Amino acid sequence: MIGSQEVLDALKNIGLNLYERKIYVALLAKGVATAGEVSEIAKVPRSRSYDVLESLADKGFVVSQSSKPIKYVALSPKDALSRAKDNLKMKHNETVERMDRLMKSPIVKELESIYKEGFTMIQPFDIAGTLKGRYSINQQIKMLLKKANNYINVITTGDGLSELYSKHFNVLKKATKSGVQLRILSPVTDSKPAGAFAEIGEVRGMDNALGRIFTIDGEHFMMALTDDSKVHHTQDVAFWAGSGHVAKDVLEPLFENVWTANKK
Repeated sequence: MIGSQEVLDALKNIGLNLYERKIYVALLAKGVATAGEVSEIAKVPRSRSYDVLESLADKGFVVSQSSKPIKYVALSPKDALSRAKDNLKMKHNETVERMDRLMKSPIVKELESIYKEGFTMIQPFDIAGTLKGRYSINQQIKMLLKKANNYINVITTGDGLSELYSKHFNVLKKATKSGVQLRILSPVTDSKPAGAFAEIGEVRGMDNALGRIFTIDGEHFMMALTDDSKVHHTQDVAFWAGSGHVAKDVLEPLFENVWTANKK
């Protein structure tokens, strides 16, 4: 095998699949080769080598020559990585622009209409899911906070309060400006986020953390299933659901009891 396992793993981490990794490394060793030649070196099926080389060319790792048969040249690793990064940025920007145009188009209204019609037939237990990893959890929190029309209640940890400030303060500030009531219960280990939230809502401190729980308008809730002080952010797990029963009849009475027991 050309190239160590460490090299192949590194290429995997930047998005190259198994055949792309093998063929790129083989082409680096060969310099210039036809699809048939590089498939033999990389031990990749010849029928797949053409598609793989075209994919590598599209990503910026190889260049094709206009010869018969077509030959491919591997770019130097530094040049390839730089070119691939530029291609990703360009495609990302193009995708974002298309999404922005779509959001402003009549198509979104049609999609929203289809969603609302289907939503009326969904059972509460269907509007639920488990999220793994702090990134995914924060994405879901952001979406739920944007749905708020009346109030947001938060129970969180000291670290959770700091993360709420760094990740979601602007969303919460915008929500409160539109009339949404914000109440937060948390051990106050850092005065900066507590002070900032106190300007847009009400914050009450606790001696001991009770976990991380969000309720929004008595319709949605999210609850962390792991202790954020004991797990790596990639292993953090939370459960969310669009259950009015749990949000309003179970979690909000809990919140009110703890809220009353603690001072501003």
